[in-house]
Amino acid sequence: MQVAVLQYNAGNVQSVLHALNRLGVEGLLTDSPEILQSADKVIFPGVGEAGSAMKYLQAKGLDKIIKNLKNPVLGICLGLQLLCKHSEESDTECLGIFDLNVRLFPKSTDFKVPHVGWNTIYNLKNKILAEISENAHVYYVHSYFAELGKETIAQTDYIVPFSAVLQKDNFWATQFHPEKSGSVGEKILHNFLNLV
Repeated sequence: MQVAVLQYNAGNVQSVLHALNRLGVEGLLTDSPEILQSADKVIFPGVGEAGSAMKYLQAKGLDKIIKNLKNPVLGICLGLQLLCKHSEESDTECLGIFDLNVRLFPKSTDFKVPHVGWNTIYNLKNKILAEISENAHVYYVHSYFAELGKETIAQTDYIVPFSAVLQKDNFWATQFHPEKSGSVGEKILHNFLNLV
């Protein structure tokens, strides 16, 4: 199985590659359109800032490539946000796969932003979440979140309820980091790799 991990100017690719290795899969870090289109699976990771990341994707023509992929794609963290239609971060027009906006967490006297650490996911609705229990714990690092919508297949509460996992057609995405979420994250990655 060939798993392409999208290389662009957003960090965190090494922990994704290590997580794949733990599952017995050699991930290929690439920005080659041909490899992205022919791979069995594509992972779109990301830690960074939406505006500069989108500019990089557009400059390389990767925005059009991603939108037209037919193979299963998994967005992670910033990858999820860039698959939405718009982000408040740098007022960024994103890829528009998911018909959702990405918003900055509202100010709160009780909660810190960014949202960093373990939190629960619930209302689980999809085969990528098979054998994951309601209220399982996953690991987050983010200041922006995707609102809830018809593409939400799991959610989390932090200041407000938000989309923890999204799915539409051949695109899945997690706001949390499955590669840092212990056995729960490993199972979600395993489920993604086994999607037919």
